[in-house]
Amino acid sequence: MNLEQFESMDPVILLSMVNMKIRDEFGDLDNLVKFYDIDKAKLVKKLSDAGFDYLVEAKQFR
Repeated sequence: MNLEQFESMDPVILLSMVNMKIRDEFGDLDNLVKFYDIDKAKLVKKLSDAGFDYLVEAKQFR
């Protein structure tokens, strides 16, 4: 599944994919959203609505 369709994804699967891609490929959230050309605020809100917050110092959602 591709992150460009993140708005229709299950939030738990999205959480797992985003954290894995940040860890393995992009280093931080800003690089990930820039690469996929997705709206950072919408991504953060979708995960926040599911109870997950982005921790800048940890570079992951928890």
